[in-house]
Amino acid sequence: MRFLIKFSYDGTNYSGFQTQPGLNTIQEKLEEAIAIINNGQKTNIVATGRTDKGVHALCQYAHADIDVDITEYKLKRAMNSNLPDDIHVIETHIVPNDFHARYYVKSKEYKYYINLGEYNPLERNYVFQYNYTLNVDKMKDAIQVFLGTHDFRAFVTESKEKENCVRTINYVNVEQVNNKLIITFRGDGFLRYQVRNMVGILIRVGENKISTEDVERILMSKDRTTTGKTAPPEGLYLTNVSYE
Repeated sequence: MRFLIKFSYDGTNYSGFQTQPGLNTIQEKLEEAIAIINNGQKTNIVATGRTDKGVHALCQYAHADIDVDITEYKLKRAMNSNLPDDIHVIETHIVPNDFHARYYVKSKEYKYYINLGEYNPLERNYVFQYNYTLNVDKMKDAIQVFLGTHDFRAFVTESKEKENCVRTINYVNVEQVNNKLIITFRGDGFLRYQVRNMVGILIRVGENKISTEDVERILMSKDRTTTGKTAPPEGLYLTNVSYE
């Protein structure tokens, strides 16, 4: 049977989602847990996409084919009993055998958290400790540049190897709650480092170093060297994935 697995994780202690030889990854832990349930058989999972080292997920999905007869609820319980405390299966669903966790995705949502106030050591792995003021109004204006369908090559680190960097972003938002800034992007998909690179350029806007017009020019340039710094991973969360 093919199961769709919804899970969350704290990415602090992992070298990203995708399995990498000799490194501790989210995918490796999930596949180890499923193998125990699946009579010791190595079982691959296919996720909606990968997150980088230090990035977190409140809502991530993957599918896996399991040969043993098990209910959705028992699979959830069994996986959680074999997973470390920083990974948690929220729910599981039996899906058709042709369902694909990546290709059937309709939209993804990411949120990025920035602390504008005093440094908080308790949140250092979960909120980017910027610890200075930013011009939030300018950032709210500049983020609108990313709305719509664009070639985001200027915001993708490995763009030279990517033939297609066209993606559609249908929702953006910059919100300040007390001393925290929350930046939201929702779209049909995102390329590696894209969100963190877009946040990085918005921070430059908030520092009054560049304008909204500069952001538009950078986007149209399709040149990664014009973008600047990549925002740190700890402030980034995959918060929602929607299917057809």
